[in-house]
Amino acid sequence: MSMFVPDSTAKPSYTAEEIQVWLISHISDVLGVNPDEIDIREPLDSYGLDSTQGMLLASQAGKLLGFQLSPLLLWHYPTIELLSQRLADEFQASESETFEI
Repeated sequence: MSMFVPDSTAKPSYTAEEIQVWLISHISDVLGVNPDEIDIREPLDSYGLDSTQGMLLASQAGKLLGFQLSPLLLWHYPTIELLSQRLADEFQASESETFEI
């Protein structure tokens, strides 16, 4: 069972590092903390990210990447480092599926 639903619109390419930067920026804005205080290896819930904020984060990340994300990803991949790598891998997989004939 996939946690991703591809979106048919064209989308730019994103690396894990670019996704990390976006996640850090977004999470720091949502939680009102300095981006420099966010450690990509710390669990997101250690910063006080609640389920509502997690759902919003998944929705906005999905819009950025061009596919729907399950908020459960935040619990399966609880750090920015793990989540960004998983999203980049899934993004690459969705790109290769798009171009297969």
